[in-house]
Amino acid sequence: MSAAVKSYAAVDLGASSGRVMVGRVGPDSLELTEAHRFVNRPVRVPEGLRWDILALYAGVLEGLKAAGQVDSLGIDSWAVDYGLLDADGALLGNPVHYRDSRTEGVAEKVWATVPASELYAATGLQYAPFNTLYQLTAARASAQLSYAERLLLIPDLLTYWLTGEQGTELTNASTTQLIDPRTRDWSHDIASRLGIDLGLFAPLRQPGEPAGLLREAVLEEAGLRGPVPVTAVGSHDTASAVAAVPADGERFAYICTGTWSLAGLELDAPVLTEESRAANFTNELGLDGTVRYLRNIMGLWLLQECVRAWGDPELGALLRDAAKVPALRSVVDAGDAAFLAPGRMPERIAEACRASGQPVPVSPAEITRCILDSLALAHRRAVQDAQRLAGHPVDVVHVVGGGTRNALLCRLTADACGLPVVAGPAEAAALGNVLVQARAHGLVGDLADGRRLLTRTQPLTRYEPRGDASRWREAEARLARG
Repeated sequence: MSAAVKSYAAVDLGASSGRVMVGRVGPDSLELTEAHRFVNRPVRVPEGLRWDILALYAGVLEGLKAAGQVDSLGIDSWAVDYGLLDADGALLGNPVHYRDSRTEGVAEKVWATVPASELYAATGLQYAPFNTLYQLTAARASAQLSYAERLLLIPDLLTYWLTGEQGTELTNASTTQLIDPRTRDWSHDIASRLGIDLGLFAPLRQPGEPAGLLREAVLEEAGLRGPVPVTAVGSHDTASAVAAVPADGERFAYICTGTWSLAGLELDAPVLTEESRAANFTNELGLDGTVRYLRNIMGLWLLQECVRAWGDPELGALLRDAAKVPALRSVVDAGDAAFLAPGRMPERIAEACRASGQPVPVSPAEITRCILDSLALAHRRAVQDAQRLAGHPVDVVHVVGGGTRNALLCRLTADACGLPVVAGPAEAAALGNVLVQARAHGLVGDLADGRRLLTRTQPLTRYEPRGDASRWREAEARLARG
């Protein structure tokens, strides 16, 4: 192996699984391999739905051992959730899952103090019931919060256990609804008005900054030679995924697909208008001063829950059968919070179709086609709305993440958007994680340079739009009437 090639471990934690990937980066090479994959299975206990954070940490340690000697590692995960530490630095309890019911009705209490329009103008974050701000409001009277001396978001918590160093990485902090996207710093006014102590948070870190060295005990357990630095990456997995969009120039939209679909634009300034708030677009922070202007869509969660309810049938066969079902027969609103909670997903989708006067899908193939058509329709609306609200036209849609493996969804998205779709890379979050580490260590230049490297080294598939756009407009109108 050339001396110019370095190895980076990317810990990439999703809502249903975690993985440790190894990226080998050289001046004109980028190779990603999987060292270890493990399940992320939340646990329902008497007090609610919790993340099994110790199992996740054990998975990370096993992954580092499988990865072997690396030049650095970085951690990204889902957003908004956190662990609370006491004065000794010990975890006070398993982190609460964002799908837990404790935030039901909390937003209205927050808005009574800070109206929704003011909150959006100050933080730029869309309404989602699980935003960290609402979680902290829900926890205000809890014993855990009263004893807490520190709050660490999930990637920062794992980094702390690995290194003993505490910090709050900026891209993930921007999902708390406590950051001002214009200053890229805490919104002290919002926190003060809502009685949230910003002193709970460790100092902000930027992607690419050092986050400490692996502790001796970690090195010993993973069989590594020290020192091994940990590098802050775009620790919100969407920030890392968007960094790995293989775009050329600025006229592109992206859709990060997985459990969620995050569809939007990369901008150099937030859009904080009332019209943007009404359209439920969010302004999260990305690399190099960028803003991820996007809409959260329920994503492949809808299909994952159905597949689970059906006893885990073979996905390839299910998608082939779905491709034979007539298009746009029935659609649902893939952004509807009614689909947020787990359980009974096939029945809930059928009920939504019945309530809107559409044909009710019955078979797994019919329900799957309904989901994929609905996701493509939601992608279309998000891409069109983002262009209009930001005044930022696009020529292509980049689809990255696990959904790139679903060719039917990619093709339907191209048809729905009326734009070419470039699908890939599938492991975008891990690749973005690796690129930030490689850049911090001088192997890759700026964001555009990293994207050119991705284009040269990663397999990409292009889908051209087909068919009549009027069918999609009619389906949109049907949803609006429903």
